[in-house]
Amino acid sequence: MRVLLIGSGGREHALAVGLAADPSVDFLAAAPGNPGIAQHAELHEVKPTDPAAVAALAVELGADLVVIGPEAPLVAGVADAVRAKGIACFGPSAAAARLEGSKAFANEVMAAAGVPTARSFACSDMDAVRAALDELGAPYVVKNDGLAAGKGVVVTNDLEEALIHAEACGKVVLEEFLPGPEVSLFVVTDGTAVAPLMPAQDFKRLLDGDEGPNTGGMGAYAPLDWAPADLTERVLRETVEPTLAEMRRRGTPFAGLLYVGLALTPDGPKVIEFNARFGDPETQVVLALLESPLAGLLHAAATGTLDRHEPLRWRDGSAVTVVVAGHNYPGVPRTGDVIEGAERPGVIHAGTARNADGALVSAGGRVLSVTATGADLAAAREAAYALVEGVRLDGAQYRTDIALKALRGEITL
Repeated sequence: MRVLLIGSGGREHALAVGLAADPSVDFLAAAPGNPGIAQHAELHEVKPTDPAAVAALAVELGADLVVIGPEAPLVAGVADAVRAKGIACFGPSAAAARLEGSKAFANEVMAAAGVPTARSFACSDMDAVRAALDELGAPYVVKNDGLAAGKGVVVTNDLEEALIHAEACGKVVLEEFLPGPEVSLFVVTDGTAVAPLMPAQDFKRLLDGDEGPNTGGMGAYAPLDWAPADLTERVLRETVEPTLAEMRRRGTPFAGLLYVGLALTPDGPKVIEFNARFGDPETQVVLALLESPLAGLLHAAATGTLDRHEPLRWRDGSAVTVVVAGHNYPGVPRTGDVIEGAERPGVIHAGTARNADGALVSAGGRVLSVTATGADLAAAREAAYALVEGVRLDGAQYRTDIALKALRGEITL
């Protein structure tokens, strides 16, 4: 199978590792890729959000499958353009990707489908914002309605901070705060059949103890031994299947990866958000434990044959990933800092590049994520932090408490 992977971040590097390990893949290309992905795939220059350019590249390479990693190309309609060329594509249509592209649309779909989620208000002027915040009360949950690279959400007890973020967003969604530990569940689907992956937990705040500003994610781990045994089954029944049915009813079936962000509230699992693609950094730990060949799974979803795919197989043990971010992240990051120790197995590249001398340098906010597996969570965590200690990057930031509460048995439902 000839596969073309679209994207250049840590999620795409993790996908490239999984795709390259699939015996059915005899050619793997990535566009635009990064230096880590280049260890596994042939790199090509393309603008990921240009549907015509991506489709033309897929045709030129004779791709049997195109896998779209990031959300922006999906919302831009890249999957539609690829499928129009008769090439199988893993990723939803632009119409279906609105589940991530618009928080208001996702809430509308969930309401129609009867999905358990937070009360919400979509507002386009500040008078409506103030009224909604007053009704919902603190903690205030303020979301940019559109794409914001994982950084469009503010959760705060400070009304002034909530108002400032709402005004900066333009169209904004205000939601009731959902208490309880958060969980990410990825579901591969062809629009009807589903193949749930292993639930994971990620860490959104920059600093230890869940302090500091929101980020795109500073680490993750799986499996979640503390989660209810029936969690996946319940979320499929109460959330995923009704949502897919509603999308089919609207004439915009969702085929690809449905990311369900959940809060395990006292009333049961409730949806915080949907995404239309693999989440980063949870992808790193989930794929590290997936034993089933990745390309075959994604191809089945892309061709409507997922109901005939064999049950997924998982490796024993645990996986932990720790994100290493650059100086000043999540503000405008400093780039161009030389990186050492990033060429080892388990080091996933996200914001990296080569400078004129060929040295590996930082090129984004979240620069690397180091991922390790172990016989149990303690072993995986120890191995991940040992990898972190081997990375040299001036101004590096990373959390030291990824998976620590789970290890100590401190997560309560």
